[in-house]
Amino acid sequence: MNQDHDAPKSMQPAVLLIHGFTGSTTAMKPWAQYLQDAGFETSCPVLPGHETQWKDMIGVEFGQWIQATEQAFDQLAAGHDRVFVAGLSMGGALALHLATRRNVAGVSLVNPGLVVDSKLAPFTKWLKHVVKSVEPISNDIAKRGADEQAYERTPVAAVEELYKLFAQTRSRLGLVTAPVQLFRSTVDNIVSEDSVRALSSGLRQGVLVEHHQLLHSKHVATLDYDADQIFEESARFFRQLILPPASRPEAAS
Repeated sequence: MNQDHDAPKSMQPAVLLIHGFTGSTTAMKPWAQYLQDAGFETSCPVLPGHETQWKDMIGVEFGQWIQATEQAFDQLAAGHDRVFVAGLSMGGALALHLATRRNVAGVSLVNPGLVVDSKLAPFTKWLKHVVKSVEPISNDIAKRGADEQAYERTPVAAVEELYKLFAQTRSRLGLVTAPVQLFRSTVDNIVSEDSVRALSSGLRQGVLVEHHQLLHSKHVATLDYDADQIFEESARFFRQLILPPASRPEAAS
């Protein structure tokens, strides 16, 4: 007889951390370690097609990324009363999508992508048959020596799936009810302000409760000069959401 089904859930909060497109968990592990040291259980899954070779992304559908995050969330939720979600870049889109389908306690986003910043993106369904890969979109980091361990090429077929993911996520933003915290680098060479505008206009009023500027970092800010700010503010944000609403301090902006 399986006793786990009726086992009480832990009061220890948990955080699911989701990495970016063609990236790796390397960009999320320092954040996860900080949260663990702060008393959170964490999970940092490798998305399908990642952390092997770039050609392995060819044939992976965006629904598989969604399914992987939902499975990872469900595993945490099975043992923890509250589960938060954090995402970088494409991981931010997946975090938001997850918040429309699961009981997410809160969302922390770092330079989330919601718009593919290329006029060729709508045509990738045809281009992928002509051009297999393009230049990488990796290591946009101000801090010298930092390396997110991303792929050296970007598969065009995977860009098509990214385009689909972003479109579906934008269409579902109005369903997000969990409080959202946003970290945005002042210099980001990967995700433009179009994604920020899509987020602000797509969410219901009052859902985006915090917006922090990262003055010294580029896109992969979790490995950059403002990493400590992200780690500390996200931990505070998550702890704040555990408190009863009447006990919560004013949100930051």
